[in-house]
Amino acid sequence: MKIYLAGPMRGYPRNNFPAFDEAAAKLRQGGHEVFNPAERDRETYGNLIEAASGPEAAALGFTIRDALKGDLSWICDNADCIALLPNWEHSPGAKAEWALAVVLRLHFWYL
Repeated sequence: MKIYLAGPMRGYPRNNFPAFDEAAAKLRQGGHEVFNPAERDRETYGNLIEAASGPEAAALGFTIRDALKGDLSWICDNADCIALLPNWEHSPGAKAEWALAVVLRLHFWYL
């Protein structure tokens, strides 16, 4: 199954990347293809993005518009399922990803 991993990032230590990485590893052990936005952010903006916020992230070239554009596009083009990390409902980005998945009638896994 092709799974998009969603959850809160902003306001968490290290942008919650460790939780994303741990969940992605477990899902992959189950034989799934996983899109982990933390990995995409590292590939796109470099490893410093993990600890960056606000102006620091912007200095690396990060914008929420670009991030969501890539994430939502992957969901539209590939996802069978969206897996949601704890507290996803407090994240505006994860709520947007969830809403798109509802419209597309994808499967949901609440982790």
